[in-house]
Amino acid sequence: MNNKMTVEIWSDIMCPFCYIGKRRFEAALSAFPHADRLQRIWKSFQLAPDLKTRPGTSVHAYLAEKKGLSIQEAVRLNGQVTTMAAQAGLRYNFDTAIPANTLHAHCFAHFAKQYGLQDEAEEILFRAYFTDGKNIDDYPTLLELGEKIGLDTIALKAALENGSFVRAVQQDIDEAQQLGIRGVPFFVFNRKYAVSGAQDSSVFLQTLERAYDEWAKSEEPIRLEVADGSACTTDGDCG
Repeated sequence: MNNKMTVEIWSDIMCPFCYIGKRRFEAALSAFPHADRLQRIWKSFQLAPDLKTRPGTSVHAYLAEKKGLSIQEAVRLNGQVTTMAAQAGLRYNFDTAIPANTLHAHCFAHFAKQYGLQDEAEEILFRAYFTDGKNIDDYPTLLELGEKIGLDTIALKAALENGSFVRAVQQDIDEAQQLGIRGVPFFVFNRKYAVSGAQDSSVFLQTLERAYDEWAKSEEPIRLEVADGSACTTDGDCG
């Protein structure tokens, strides 16, 4: 039996439900007595791989354009998500958020993974995007974030410029397609159970308990059983 049970999380930095899902999962972990026996692995997913980063465009305008909405309707929808985020203890500032291609941010997270700092990388990326209004497709911004979590910024800069982790990002995306993952966040427990979307922490806890109990007994994985919830999909739907 492996020393730790694996929890894999497919996510995209610009997905509002992914940050909320992270917080709800963490709430479940705080109530789970075997949290120290888990290995958390973040996996890359791009909701808008062809998006051109647009610092002069608001998230409201981007959402309206993508879904064919009025600005007022986009503001209303983002307001609903902001309220949901606040309930999870998060502060979303869609008025200042910058629509950005997330490829380089995912490369940043893969770089951090080498040093056991992947979870810290995901957290600071989410906060930079949703709360601080930073451009997460901007190298100087990523270097600044890397320095804050203790990364070697010289090596990070070289990795970003050389595209060293682009293949790793694409492998995560390909793997998601093979598993039939169409939206994020998507949590996979021991390759047997999965939770789709920003579910209530009680759903995460129940799934953790069930997966861990079976993992501890060394049972063989079977087809994923999925609990669905709020998520973002590649066709632009977040709900």
